[in-house]
Amino acid sequence: MFRPAAGGPAVLRKFLSALSSSFPADDEQGGYLQLADLRTDPSTPQVTAELCELRGFRVVVENSRPDIATDTVLARLDEALGLIDRYQPWRLSHLRRDLAQFRVVRFPCRGAFIPEERSCVTELTFLARTDITAAPVASSIVHEGIHARVHAMGVRAEGRDRAREERLCRRAELEFGLSLPPELGAPVVERATQSLALADMEVAPQIDWAEAGRRQAMVDRGAPTGDQRHLLG
Repeated sequence: MFRPAAGGPAVLRKFLSALSSSFPADDEQGGYLQLADLRTDPSTPQVTAELCELRGFRVVVENSRPDIATDTVLARLDEALGLIDRYQPWRLSHLRRDLAQFRVVRFPCRGAFIPEERSCVTELTFLARTDITAAPVASSIVHEGIHARVHAMGVRAEGRDRAREERLCRRAELEFGLSLPPELGAPVVERATQSLALADMEVAPQIDWAEAGRRQAMVDRGAPTGDQRHLLG
């Protein structure tokens, strides 16, 4: 059962409209977000957040896409969490300790970790994709879970090595992929292996978030349902 999340969208709207350009341009954006004076496209619709619970996690959904059913993305999120629970249950235990909630929202990348609210963002259209299984979604959550774990250990922005942290995340993805049945894990293993082979500047590059937001808005004004391969990465 959904209900409005009182005050829920405020922090995320602030985050989405003020992302720092100092964060790595990867499918999953994690670490310690620096808020800056960046504005999102003014045509981005404002929606009422809905709140539910999945496998003991609080989930806040801001579905700005009328062509995507909220029940569909929640089913995929539940499926992804189920894979983690089945094949690496200790990681799900870490997520329960380190995260306060999941946020499902339109975003220029697959996932992100928001330290100030201990939220894992899992991107709306990524969850709606029908050309992939739940394994890449679960892998993205595992990735953000490492950022959440590092944050929980007390590492802050001024003391972190972004490239090293991203490699920790990719190694976790690789280990997760190897734990899955081969038909599910192969895409996860391939992607993690390729990422680990990158140089530091490639594994944790710079990105123009304002431009990423503009491109996302252009896609939302004219892209077909379900094809979200434009997401960063």
